[in-house]
Amino acid sequence: MMALAAVLLLGLLAACRAQFAPPTVNISLDEDPEVRWAPLTKVFDVEYLKKAAAEVIDSTVPKWVHQALIPIVTALEKYVPQPYAGEIRGMASNLGGSLSDVIILNFAYEVTAFCTSIVAQDKNGHVYHGRNLDYPHDVLRNMTVNVVFLKNGEVAYQGTTFAGYVGLWTGQSPNKFTVSGDQRGSEHLWNWWKNVVSAFLFRRSPVSWLVRETLEAAEDFQDAVMRLSKIPIITGVYYIVAGVRAGEGAVITRDRTGPADIWPLEPVSGGWYRVETNYDHWLPPPARDHRKEAAEKALNATGQDHINMETLYQVLSLFPVCNGITVYTTTMMAAKPEMYSTLVRQQGCRPN
Repeated sequence: MMALAAVLLLGLLAACRAQFAPPTVNISLDEDPEVRWAPLTKVFDVEYLKKAAAEVIDSTVPKWVHQALIPIVTALEKYVPQPYAGEIRGMASNLGGSLSDVIILNFAYEVTAFCTSIVAQDKNGHVYHGRNLDYPHDVLRNMTVNVVFLKNGEVAYQGTTFAGYVGLWTGQSPNKFTVSGDQRGSEHLWNWWKNVVSAFLFRRSPVSWLVRETLEAAEDFQDAVMRLSKIPIITGVYYIVAGVRAGEGAVITRDRTGPADIWPLEPVSGGWYRVETNYDHWLPPPARDHRKEAAEKALNATGQDHINMETLYQVLSLFPVCNGITVYTTTMMAAKPEMYSTLVRQQGCRPN
């Protein structure tokens, strides 16, 4: 087992480049939504953020989407609930951009590209959660930010996101549960945008907003799974959830209207980990995509006796689990919220 661990470490050292911790901002939920994101301007260069946002929009968002979103821009509160409407207005004001661009940017980030999430339980019943977020825009590495959401001066929840984005794809409710989201499937981009805009106009929630709402409102792991499974959203997604007790881990495969499948941890029968990338777990992944295979091989080599925050990070650092478009890696453990950690992959990872 030690030899296998050494092989894993060697792969980690050979495959990975420089990494750094993103800045952290405190966002007070007691502040008015239009001003609560102002702390971003203290840790980011506003001109850089404007240029980076323009790059993401130009390369991700079809031109027709700009026209389709005009009703939302002109009647924001009609289509966007609070606090998001106020936060989006505040973002536009704080960052000096147009309201339409901030709305479009938030839609652009709903296309999360490729991701890997892992939930695993050790022999003592401790549950660990890790994720890589992959996105083909280098500028996002310098827009990544850890956000601590405060209520009455206390930490309500925290997560990792991109400056200018009000949603969360990665987050933790301290001593309750952790959540990550992975894009589901490979729907043609044109159809994805058409369906998302249509669903949003019918007031369904973006998938990242539901993560935030669940982190804020859910009482525990079971409550989080229920909310993430049942509330209508604008597109399909995988929600990966981990709790604080043995057995509290699951991959939720979502359709727009409800759950297609819930895949729980089953440590008693050998299912001590679950790996989710961007494909339904009951189907083989595309022949070109070896992320899940590599992650499972590394987890099996590590073994349930040796899984912990450090070895989980090593698994997430192996190519192609970590690859050229990996923006950041987060490891978290709801039972020990102080261990929440995100590292930005400055140049991604490359094969040995």
